[in-house]
Amino acid sequence: MDDLTVSNQPANLVKDNSLGGKTVFVTGGASGLGAALCNLLAASGAKIVVGDLKKDRAEAVAASLRGSDAQAHAIGFDVGDPRAAEQAVNEIVDKFGALDVLINNAGTDITLSMAEMSADEWLRVISTNLNGPFLLAKYASGQMKRNGAGHIVNIASTAAKRAWPNASAYHASKWGLLGLSHAMHAELRPHNIKVTAVIAGGMRTPFLLDRFPDIDVSTLQDPANVAKAVKSVLLLPDETVVSEIMVLPMRETSWP
Repeated sequence: MDDLTVSNQPANLVKDNSLGGKTVFVTGGASGLGAALCNLLAASGAKIVVGDLKKDRAEAVAASLRGSDAQAHAIGFDVGDPRAAEQAVNEIVDKFGALDVLINNAGTDITLSMAEMSADEWLRVISTNLNGPFLLAKYASGQMKRNGAGHIVNIASTAAKRAWPNASAYHASKWGLLGLSHAMHAELRPHNIKVTAVIAGGMRTPFLLDRFPDIDVSTLQDPANVAKAVKSVLLLPDETVVSEIMVLPMRETSWP
């Protein structure tokens, strides 16, 4: 695979200030779609908090953003740890004064059959992909309520709409995340907090390519394209919310 295939840099990045003054927290921000989101939203004037299980990688992304004159901060933590999730939100508010946008992007998968998967492996996927977004939204929405506004974006997957073998935990977590996102939408609208579920089709990211090295990369999309779709949702007028959006590669044949 060449570098372009797994690039974390959005293509044709144009700096603007459309998100100026906003503080955006991206989990799983050190690679793939997370890194693409961090780069694009930083170029749009947002203050970026890069969250990742691997703090050194989060620090590297944040340092790169600061090198491009963006305000950026890194937090290394496990999204499924209730105490760590609460501390992360508090740290952001202490540093930047507010948390305007939470993007629940962190995700993991274990490609095993149900017979082969251990209970601990099942719980690890559920903890990261479903418990993490709940915990972070719980604490972030508390801050957003006090500020009178906010936006939570939950990165789901086409795995929330269809199923394939050897991915039971991943499907359960992503179907659950989609339902959780719509429940958040219903609950938080009265508090002027928007919630959007993003169903992303196959992307040229290490998360997919490392698990399926024989996949035809020409059928996948650049994660920067999904990042642009997320940005477009964040820029909608205050009176409008998109509760669910699906972003697919043109050549992904499993969707008509």
